[in-house]
Amino acid sequence: MPRLLSPLVLALIGLILFGDGAYIHAKAWLAQVLLERAFDKSLATGEVIKPWAWADTWPVARIEVKRIGASAIVLEGTSGQALAFGPGHISRTADAGERGVAVYAAHRDTHFRFLRNVAVGDIVEITRRDGKHFRYRADSSAVVRFDASGIDPSAQGAELVLATCWPFDAVTSGPERYVLHATLIETRE
Repeated sequence: MPRLLSPLVLALIGLILFGDGAYIHAKAWLAQVLLERAFDKSLATGEVIKPWAWADTWPVARIEVKRIGASAIVLEGTSGQALAFGPGHISRTADAGERGVAVYAAHRDTHFRFLRNVAVGDIVEITRRDGKHFRYRADSSAVVRFDASGIDPSAQGAELVLATCWPFDAVTSGPERYVLHATLIETRE
């Protein structure tokens, strides 16, 4: 009896772990579908649309780097819950396309994983939920301490900063951040 029980228990544990992993991936996939729908509805109506009723955030923009096929829905705020589902627009920074610096932050191993492939000169496109479209050119990148980003909140031009943890392949958090800076080059309504 114990010989038969051990493989069954191990199989059951394996099935539970597999199911748990599949559930997490399914939830992440569904969240992205709901975020895309909420963003599309915001574009159509001009209203703030939450992706699900209990969400503490909502889509404010779509970021794309077409050269590498990267796209992500940007959410309002950078709470832990918001960053679990996408990049966040840091509070009290400019909106994309406005005078000042718009700052978006995300996790290095999920929604901003693509930053490792963005090069100086690449075009970063932002579509806001109000339908306005902006093109930025990446003009510099730097690795900085979290408390010394070098971001100038009083910038007179329209600038964009994408920030994430550094290094990209680390498994633990650290004090360094990767900061990609871009300057507005085109606006379309």
